Amino acid sequence: MSTDTDADADAESTSNCGASSSDSSEASTDSSSSKCGASSSTDDSSSSTCGGSSSSSSSSSSCGGSSSDDESSNEQEVGATVDDFDAEPGQLIAVGLGPGHPEGMTDRAKAALLEADHIVGYTTYIDLIPDEITDEAEDIYDTPMCGEVSRTEESIDRALAGNDVAIVGSGDPNVYALSGLALEILESKGATASMVDFEVVPGVPAAQSCAARLGAPLVNDTVSVSLSDHLVPMPEIESRLHSVASENFTITIYNPWSRKRRENFEKACEILLTHREPDTPVGIVHGAGREDEQVMITELGELEELGESEIIDMTTTIVVGTEDTYVWDDRMVTPRGYETKYDY
Repeated sequence: MSTDTDADADAESTSNCGASSSDSSEASTDSSSSKCGASSSTDDSSSSTCGGSSSSSSSSSSCGGSSSDDESSNEQEVGATVDDFDAEPGQLIAVGLGPGHPEGMTDRAKAALLEADHIVGYTTYIDLIPDEITDEAEDIYDTPMCGEVSRTEESIDRALAGNDVAIVGSGDPNVYALSGLALEILESKGATASMVDFEVVPGVPAAQSCAARLGAPLVNDTVSVSLSDHLVPMPEIESRLHSVASENFTITIYNPWSRKRRENFEKACEILLTHREPDTPVGIVHGAGREDEQVMITELGELEELGESEIIDMTTTIVVGTEDTYVWDDRMVTPRGYETKYDY
């Protein structure tokens, strides 16, 4: 199970949403369509992408920002500002879908999605939403990997144009996800969170949904570390791993492995083994709550060699036990400390 932002980090997209573009090529003028609502000024019949002003006849921004002349540019810039919208703003809600199956969604999340005019999200996460919810929406807007900035801005522009919008992600919007990015982009547009009645609807994070499949590994103090260096440099991640591994925390590792992140995983295993015994219990959950779910409990000394197996990828969460964690009846158990005060 992974979360929205880092899951987007390892592929390219050709999405061009939310930002204005000024590009002179004639490649894809009639392929973009977005229900947003501000002024548009294009060279031919292209409809405005995301509600801001646009003067382009092609759009091929990589990873989601505005594009300007250089097709290889990876810059992600805010397009329309709050002054480009005349409508009374709608509402923007960041909704956590939980572990990936309808039963894992909260009632509040389902209600928020049913109340939204537009639903925006990463394609894989949109596919997790039950049809009875998506069928009720006026519009569904999804982007592939690497479109997290563009689709977040798209959701904001749609809200500023007067629509009630839900932007979705798996797990919880505050755990390696897009609620913070939404607030940052709102600020950069000169808007405010109050203007769009911004709200976060929490979901069950990967750490909790995966821990539930492993037994009770997170009962005591715990921390989470992502191995994605898309937004955080690897030396900083390594420093954090050293710090938490040297203390007696249970460690939940997000985004452990991808085709671009093999060395990160190997380095993480090396760091963990410098601070913890090889027989430390480790739980691995792949695709929690989805059809391809796999659950394994192993030992820290065996973890690195599993990096080449299909159980560890971007949808996997790893839980590394403490010096007190043990395995009983195929379940990880981290004592809370009751045994030091009570007889049972």
